Amino acid sequence: MSITFTLNGALRSLPAETPPAMTMLDWLRAAGLTGTKEGCAEGDCGACTVVIEAPDGARQPVNACLMTLGQAHGLAIRTVEGLAGTDGAPHPVQAAMLAAEATQCGFCTPGIVMSLYAHARMGGDPHEALAGNLCRCTGYRPILDAAAALPAANEAPPAYPAPDGTAFGPTEHRFFLPRSLDEALALRRAHPGAWLLAGGTDLGLRFSEHRENPAAIICLRDVAQLRGIEPGPEGISVGAAEPYAALLDHMESDAAFAAFAGLLRRLGSRQIRAMGTLGGNLGTASPIGDALPPLLALGARVSLAGPDGARDLAVEDFLLGYRRNALRADEVIARVFIPRPAPGAIFAAEKLSRRHDQDISAIGLSLLLERDGDMITRARIAHGGCGPMAARAPEAEAVLAGGPFTEAQARAAGDALARAISPMDDLRGSAEYRRAAVRNLLLRLYWRVAQPEAAAEIMAMATPHAPRFIAP
Repeated sequence: MSITFTLNGALRSLPAETPPAMTMLDWLRAAGLTGTKEGCAEGDCGACTVVIEAPDGARQPVNACLMTLGQAHGLAIRTVEGLAGTDGAPHPVQAAMLAAEATQCGFCTPGIVMSLYAHARMGGDPHEALAGNLCRCTGYRPILDAAAALPAANEAPPAYPAPDGTAFGPTEHRFFLPRSLDEALALRRAHPGAWLLAGGTDLGLRFSEHRENPAAIICLRDVAQLRGIEPGPEGISVGAAEPYAALLDHMESDAAFAAFAGLLRRLGSRQIRAMGTLGGNLGTASPIGDALPPLLALGARVSLAGPDGARDLAVEDFLLGYRRNALRADEVIARVFIPRPAPGAIFAAEKLSRRHDQDISAIGLSLLLERDGDMITRARIAHGGCGPMAARAPEAEAVLAGGPFTEAQARAAGDALARAISPMDDLRGSAEYRRAAVRNLLLRLYWRVAQPEAAAEIMAMATPHAPRFIAP
């Protein structure tokens, strides 16, 4: 079968021998659509931004450097070449950029234009909308001026493809898009060495940077049982293949998860959140996976589907070591259940990175403190980037549980945590830095509880559009 998608309003069916693991960026440039640029091939700079246009008119920017051709099957995609009118007139986004003199060298400009094209329909904070686009000429002020001048989007969505087929590529490099859980599990049995692909924002680096081309890929995007979000009084059930963008929408409207929502806004850009998933973060089991510390602190559970039925594990039992988890060769991650913090509990989700927005974590730290009056009845503390895997910190939890939350207790818990972790030296921070940082994060939590107004004022001055903490 042929990979088929709508590109700039026209239906495209690729030759059957087209490598399905080829990135959309590489294919676009080979096809002569060179407005889409390669800046980093890691999903960091946004120069390769294209937009997925949904049948309901929604627009999601994505990094073409991380998106395989197989993942484009059945979608409608627009590049910067597809914005101009039939008379060749600039699109209103392009006109706004021109009027604001919002381009310098121009290399990053097509990606910025595409992010603003999506923003014109999605709305929200323009700073956040552009967090995934790096302007190396540092010309952000006129770019933000252009964002402020954007007219509301009123274009009708393009005709959406309705292609057949769930298997693509030559015999030696197959790409599968199962539509049911049973079909996905049958493919797991038939291709035990196949790569499981959710959003591909981590795994995609093996396509874009390392140029790997596996014999088989099973993409879980279209499996209905692995999609959807079901909020309830006890917590939120999230399909393992549901993008972070949808989870963020739910958490932003639920005060109990405001701290988690704040972290998701920094987990990646809109481009990354449009594709990345909780299932992917759990599947790669990276020690710096942003979502793992808050899942551990909240006591989240993961449901695994296999030929013998479902298995249910706590996330702390699912993670086994450096990029290792408890998923069996014939299973897939189906859903993740995130418990709701108890009334009166303190939940914080922190991240330290070299750049505030859209950067890989150096340290992640999440805490859940349940209280009875001034006494902490239960403490759950989890860290990432401080060892071979994201993990809980029982030594620090024991210091806090059973007593009042005081500065002395916070300092003692920070010391216990710093002694217990085994951080490494790398480009994102030294082991010494990580030990000092986890101490200070726990102490900062105390001061936010003890003097919330002063702490909120300081944090608002530092990062006005990214609140990350909630206290009762």
